[in-house]
Amino acid sequence: MRLAFSTLGLPGLPVADVVELARSNGYQGVELRCHPEEPVHTGLGRLERADVVEEFAKSEIEILTLASYVKVAAPGDDTPVLTELREQLALAHDLGAAHVRVFPGAGDVPAIESDPTAVRRLAAVAPYAADLGVRVLLETHDSHPTGKDAARILEQVNHRSTGAIWDLMHPWRAGEEPADTLAALTAGPYLAYVQVKDASSAEDTTPLALGAGALPLAETLVLLTEAGWDGWLCWEYEKRWYPQAAELTKLLAPGREHLLQLLSYAS
Repeated sequence: MRLAFSTLGLPGLPVADVVELARSNGYQGVELRCHPEEPVHTGLGRLERADVVEEFAKSEIEILTLASYVKVAAPGDDTPVLTELREQLALAHDLGAAHVRVFPGAGDVPAIESDPTAVRRLAAVAPYAADLGVRVLLETHDSHPTGKDAARILEQVNHRSTGAIWDLMHPWRAGEEPADTLAALTAGPYLAYVQVKDASSAEDTTPLALGAGALPLAETLVLLTEAGWDGWLCWEYEKRWYPQAAELTKLLAPGREHLLQLLSYAS
């Protein structure tokens, strides 16, 4: 499996510094948080986009995903959601990123009732994503936290340019067993990659170093290995939302070693 980390743990850090952290700590890829307060966002011009591509290419580090904040199940008009998503896809194409992350984001609408909205929007944008060579990935998150929730939407969309990110935290907090999450996301060709993380409990989600908390990381890696899955593992360390958390820069090297050790045990 290949290893990446998310820039959610490095708020506002310049692209060159992100790339150097990946290179020097042995990570092959980076998930870029795509937001106006970050160095990478849809407002970048052509030359700025080219500069980002060059920085990553120099160190042969992949841009795994643009982590957008598009909410495909949110109530309201489709037009602004689809417009934003197309802008994110165009940026991903220009940067050479394989994926764009989206959230469900149904809010107070029950998940089942919001499914048709998410299906309609993902189906509408999937051909455009296919033309660009980018895949739209629905994360197990918020209103649809489980693998079963994500798979229910993706099965109806039924397009190769849509898939899922298994955020290890949310199915676990929702009470879904890792084996059930894996089964749901591999029943179709949905699972693109897994976001790994750690925290002390379902109630206290302050990010911790990998292996220092209660999330079923070792169990999940065994399940993935036994299933023959060989995709990306991306460490999402949510320092942006938890300023009291330790600095990710000091945790990247031991985090990589912990993942490699678990993978060695799993095999």
